[in-house]
Amino acid sequence: MPQIPAQNFDDVALIIEGGGTRNSYTAALIDQLIAHNIHFGWVGGVSAGASHTVNYLSADRFRTTSCFVDFAADRRYSGIPHLIRGRGYFNAVDLYETSTRADQEFPFDFASFSANPTPFLLSAVRADTGETKYWGREDTPDLSSLMKRVRASSTMPGFMPITYIDGHPYVDGAVGETGGLILQPAIDAGFTRFMVIASRPRDYWRKEITRPGFIKAALRRFPAVADLTIARPTLYNSVKQQILDLEKQGSAYVFFADNMNIQNTETNLKKLRASFDAGMQQTQKDWPGIMEFLKQSK
Repeated sequence: MPQIPAQNFDDVALIIEGGGTRNSYTAALIDQLIAHNIHFGWVGGVSAGASHTVNYLSADRFRTTSCFVDFAADRRYSGIPHLIRGRGYFNAVDLYETSTRADQEFPFDFASFSANPTPFLLSAVRADTGETKYWGREDTPDLSSLMKRVRASSTMPGFMPITYIDGHPYVDGAVGETGGLILQPAIDAGFTRFMVIASRPRDYWRKEITRPGFIKAALRRFPAVADLTIARPTLYNSVKQQILDLEKQGSAYVFFADNMNIQNTETNLKKLRASFDAGMQQTQKDWPGIMEFLKQSK
């Protein structure tokens, strides 16, 4: 089948929310963006959205789906036994670093990724200071440096071991200053139009932490992360409201996961496949509206 001609929407920034294996649902939309050869002017992803970001930029439909369906359900890479052994509920090193090598089962096409000139940002949080850190192409000259940062962005506190980069400890970017919705960096890059891929339904709002003492005890090694985790609901809800305001103004298209029926740690293959299928059904339903927004003049 001949490749579909590239469709470039350089005035639109793509923002991808994380959500662990909930991203099996949004993988369907990423898959179709790749299939239709759609390109944006900027891409940003946090946590599981970081995996979507790099898979999208490498135009890899296989990894886009398998990372959050088959791979996520594989007991070699996920489950309580790995958490007990200190590898993380999702076996972080194998999942993000070992398995992506060329001789492994889920190789990452770094050459295709590097050939794509689209600017991007991934984010994580320094666990010792609470600082939000951003990484782009200049920080990821090879596969190892890229996947280390994807892993850092996806390091769920308490569920996965700390990721160290240049001697500094990092955790999930979703607890940082973006709230998990990397909107402000896209605005700072000069964009005024946005496509947002959310892994929650439209009516979802984060609830206030009811047991902050438990969070502080669980994350006592890194009090800055505990404080950020406790503050996250307010920040997330604020950024989400900003996105909804942009949508109302016609400056954003937001894909909300209308039929999300799994949690972020789901590893049941049947449920993950059903989640992907539900995401594909919504993608096909929403596609005309997506394209109408993208094709609007600048």
